[in-house]
Amino acid sequence: MAMTIRLDVVSAEKKLFSGMVYEVSVPGVMGELGIYPRHAQLISPLRPGELRYKPENGDAASLFVSGGIVEVQPYVVTVLADTAIRADDLDEKAAIEAKKRAEDALAGKDPEDLNYETLQAELEAAKAQIEMLQRISKNRR
Repeated sequence: MAMTIRLDVVSAEKKLFSGMVYEVSVPGVMGELGIYPRHAQLISPLRPGELRYKPENGDAASLFVSGGIVEVQPYVVTVLADTAIRADDLDEKAAIEAKKRAEDALAGKDPEDLNYETLQAELEAAKAQIEMLQRISKNRR
């Protein structure tokens, strides 16, 4: 019998996933974190990117997280995401438009009227969504 670990993914808006999985991969700020049952305890901030998991009763699945934190215990992984979106709900056109808006704002605004940190976060999230969508569509071919 294969070992599993409980995964709970929650955003400010809702709970996106709760169940037993064989493995989890999260986009940590220092790099991708692969998490398996009996993993060492840790807490890490997340960067925008793809959270992948393999549920006990289904195919591998993905969520987009825009940031947040992950807490890992030997048999429980908890992801508290700033924003999380199911892979099927991502909109590539909207992500491309958001990326363009953020790039335009960073390039053309007066520095005193500009919140660089917010715009940079929006730009990174849009880039990560586009990258995730491209990887998913490439894998489906």
